[in-house]
Amino acid sequence: MKKDADLHPDYHQIKVVMTDGSEFTTYSTYGKEGDTLTLDIDPKTHPAWTGGDQKLMDRGGRLSRFKKKFEGMF
Repeated sequence: MKKDADLHPDYHQIKVVMTDGSEFTTYSTYGKEGDTLTLDIDPKTHPAWTGGDQKLMDRGGRLSRFKKKFEGMF
């Protein structure tokens, strides 16, 4: 039978640095005790969380055909 230390990854404290420079401490299996994880993308900057810059683009007339087909419904 294996020892428990061999079954589970090392779970320790690390520092996480967000894109705006703010920091927080959390527990993770990343790196070693005291390492710093610097994020390139985080919930403050990623379009999936911020809503992003959404634009409707008419590619090949699809948008104009859609609008024409459903113009009386809205």
